[in-house]
Amino acid sequence: MNNQNEVSFREQSRNLLLIFTRNPKLGKVKTRLAKTIGDEAALDIYKFLLEHTKQVTQNLSCDKAVYYSVKIRDNDIWDAPVYQKYQQEGSDLGVRMLNAFQQAFSTGYEKAVIIGSDLPDLTSEHINQAYEKLNSNDVVMGPAEDGGYYLLGMKKLHANIFQNKDWGTSTVRKDTLNDLQNESVHLLETLNDVDVFDDIKNNPVFNQFLN
Repeated sequence: MNNQNEVSFREQSRNLLLIFTRNPKLGKVKTRLAKTIGDEAALDIYKFLLEHTKQVTQNLSCDKAVYYSVKIRDNDIWDAPVYQKYQQEGSDLGVRMLNAFQQAFSTGYEKAVIIGSDLPDLTSEHINQAYEKLNSNDVVMGPAEDGGYYLLGMKKLHANIFQNKDWGTSTVRKDTLNDLQNESVHLLETLNDVDVFDDIKNNPVFNQFLN
């Protein structure tokens, strides 16, 4: 773990944004998309999405932490003075998210929000709204069109929502909301994340990668 800036960060904010990323490596990212457009184009699109995520998040007033899928990178697009850097830990996505939230709350943050890094329509306002809605709700969720979610925020750990889920399937959001039926949950705007060709074919921003 890279904790070199943790104390100074925490003095500035009690809100933490967790950004889950995959290391951009040929043949290792957007593999379902790559089946249609090839590994190189899929990698280029993922790098584009990573850059978009950085642009959306870098000027937010909250603290920010990037969680790498494989290995922490020192010299990449995520500037160390702006982003804390950690490696994801756990056997599946649920455990990895659980561990990240546990770390956030154990470090003293009062609100923690997690996002992925494959959302072309994500804006800073989505994230700011999530923190605002946590003032009057227990949990905030950003629904994804595929039945999952692109954002999840909370003020205390709800560990059960990360257990017994079929990650990557259309039931994740429904099952998570079932776990939260006794909590107040605010749903943000529904967005589309990029997993397969149908997710990009009608979005002109991706034309540059398909010619």
